[in-house]
Amino acid sequence: MGTIHLVTELPGPKSRELVARREAATPRGAAKLTPVAIEKAQGAAITDVDGNVFLDFAGGIGVLAVGHCPPNVVQALKHQAEQMIHLCAIVGTYEPYVRVAEMLNDITPGRFDKKTVLLNSGAEGVEAAVKLARAHTGRAGIIVFEGAYHGRTNMTMSMTSKYALFKKGFGPFAPEIYRLPFPNVYRRPPGMSEDAYIDDAIWRLENAFVAQVMPEAVAAIVIEPVQGEGGFIPTPPRFLQRIRELCDQHGIVMVADEVQCGFGRTGRMFAVEHYGVVPDIVVTAKSLAAGMPLAAVTGRADIMDAAHPGGLGGTYSGNPLACVAAVEAINMICQPEFLQRAEAVGDRIRHHLTNLQREVDLIGDVRGLGAMMLMELVTDRESKTPAPDETLAVTNEAFKRGVVAIRAGLYSNCIRFLPPLNISDDELDEGMNVIAEAVRTVAG
Repeated sequence: MGTIHLVTELPGPKSRELVARREAATPRGAAKLTPVAIEKAQGAAITDVDGNVFLDFAGGIGVLAVGHCPPNVVQALKHQAEQMIHLCAIVGTYEPYVRVAEMLNDITPGRFDKKTVLLNSGAEGVEAAVKLARAHTGRAGIIVFEGAYHGRTNMTMSMTSKYALFKKGFGPFAPEIYRLPFPNVYRRPPGMSEDAYIDDAIWRLENAFVAQVMPEAVAAIVIEPVQGEGGFIPTPPRFLQRIRELCDQHGIVMVADEVQCGFGRTGRMFAVEHYGVVPDIVVTAKSLAAGMPLAAVTGRADIMDAAHPGGLGGTYSGNPLACVAAVEAINMICQPEFLQRAEAVGDRIRHHLTNLQREVDLIGDVRGLGAMMLMELVTDRESKTPAPDETLAVTNEAFKRGVVAIRAGLYSNCIRFLPPLNISDDELDEGMNVIAEAVRTVAG
């Protein structure tokens, strides 16, 4: 018997009722991936209000590296809720807040004095990193990249690349943001070698300091070591290394946005560790706190101290419940066996996808780093024409068979895999077999 267990039509009657209430009470802009209402979740499985059990390959969009409701996190939350639910770190100090900051100072890359500020979301974290870089350098310019996703606040929405989905109708946007090409090797021009393409991307980066903004006006370069929403694209090592060199040369703050790719997702604690590059600031969120809302900005102490007292913080930032969840999650993910398991999960997903790619022409590319894996769907492998409609159809077919999967990519033609990293081999194989059935059905 597998984990998936479907007992009603999808969606079932109770799901239809609750989803209808949601649609009546909330705006259409707050979209939903599936038409079901979830009642409980455990490990890699989610159960809807009608009793249907699904495998969750969306993982809260990268939040649930340690799975749904790990017992140690649940116990920590129960204990903390009996002691103190909220105080506000602006009002006073409490041990879990300090402990999370100490842990992050210890485990993030770099052997230098560090400090950490806790916030609520990845977008808040990225925005705080920008504020700190500007305060530290006295400059305004921020360099970001095509395909990047950094959040939905006005500042981070301005930094985000995908216009139609995230930015349409929401301008004007924040100024002093300079967007440069990102070396997506799969989509390089026909006939150009991978090395030549990366060389060209580096040249465009360097040329931007003449053509778009002088380096003395740039506060930070913000980059995802592996693009998340952009399509799970690992940054080519030479490109990331050149960014580090340029930041050193010109006194620019290098910010690694590890909101989605951090905390074990790539088989290392942080994706940037694959590169031997140490950023000045690391932004984390998502799997940091096992599903509780928490983000962090960790960086060089002199940069982190650049803001004036009162310039950082928020009412809920570093809430005690979120902090105790983070302590447990960090302790779990830091274990060598957990990171080894993440690597094994990634290898297993890649094996399934590459075998399917040999069989089905709809799959143009399989890529990722560690367990941060993705397949890109195209109508033609030669032209690499994106297949967004077919991608949506695959996720719908997978859902009908009991697997929740989510799209990604600048063209919305990719399916990303973000299952809990402690998923069993049997569950992973069961889910990937469903994905294969869905792809074959759509491909015809």
